[in-house]
Amino acid sequence: MTFDKRQNKDGQAPKHGSIILFHEKQVRRHWDSGRELWYFSIIDIIEVLTDSTIPKRYWSDLKNKLRNEGSEVYEKIVQLKLLASDGKKYATDCFSTQDLLRVIQSIPSPKAEPLKLWLAQVGYERIEETEDPELAFNRAMRTYLQKGYSKEWINQRLKTIEVRKDLTDEWQERGMKEGLEFAILTNEITKAWSGKSVRDYKNFKGLKKENLRDNMTNLELVLNLLAEASTTAISKSKLPKDLNENKTVAKSGGQIAGNARKEIEEQTGEAVVSSKNALFIRRSNLKELE
Repeated sequence: MTFDKRQNKDGQAPKHGSIILFHEKQVRRHWDSGRELWYFSIIDIIEVLTDSTIPKRYWSDLKNKLRNEGSEVYEKIVQLKLLASDGKKYATDCFSTQDLLRVIQSIPSPKAEPLKLWLAQVGYERIEETEDPELAFNRAMRTYLQKGYSKEWINQRLKTIEVRKDLTDEWQERGMKEGLEFAILTNEITKAWSGKSVRDYKNFKGLKKENLRDNMTNLELVLNLLAEASTTAISKSKLPKDLNENKTVAKSGGQIAGNARKEIEEQTGEAVVSSKNALFIRRSNLKELE
C-alpha cells in the first residue's frame, strides 16, 4: 500500500500538488509550508479503503466513535478548504500523515490490513533498535542501497548520522530541548556554512518533507559534517548556558565549514551548494554502474 506521487518532467513531485494517487484513486492533500506537513482528506482515504458509497457518513460515525472513546486523534482534525468535484472549495476534515496512520488503524477493512501489518513491523524493528543501535545503521544501509545511492555516498551519510547524534547529545547536555530549539540551532549552523536557511536550502533543491541530508552531494555532506562536528567541539569547550549562547556556538561551528566552502569555490570556480537532489545523485550512480 503506497502513495503514488505524481512527478514532473524532472522527476520531482510538484511543489504545490493537491492530488495524489492512492490505490489508483485520487486523494486530495494540502502542503503546509509553515509546519512542513502534508494533510490528507480523510473522506477520500475512507472511500479508498472501504469502497463506501457514502464515505462522509462512514467518517461521521467513526469520528463520533473516536470522540466517545476519548481518542487523542479526534483532537488532531484539521479543517481545510479543498477543491471538490463540482469545482468549488469546501471545508474538509484532514489529518497529517502521522495522525492519518493512527486513524487508519481504526478502520476495519481488508485494504487497510497491509498497512496495519507494516506499522506493526516498523514498531517491532524500532523496539529492537533501542536494544541494539547497530541494527538501525544496517537497516539504513539496506534502505539507501535499495534507493540507488552509491556505497561511497552511503558511508558518508552514515557518518553524518553519527556526528549528528554526538551534536544532539551535546545540546541535551547544555539543556537544549529537542524540537524547536534543536531546529533553531540547526538553522544557525546551516546558514553559517551554506549561506542558506534550512527552508531556503530545501526550496533550492525542490524539497518539501524530504530529509535535506538525503539530498546533499558528497561535498555538501562533508561540509555539513564539518560544521556539526566543529559545533560539538566548540560547545564542549565553551559550555554555553542558554539558547542565545548555543546559537553563538552553532554559528561559530558553521562558519568554520563556511570558510572551507568559500575556499573550495574560489579554487574550483563552482558553487558547492547545489540544486541537485537525491534523484540526480541516484541517477549519477546508476550511470557510473552502466
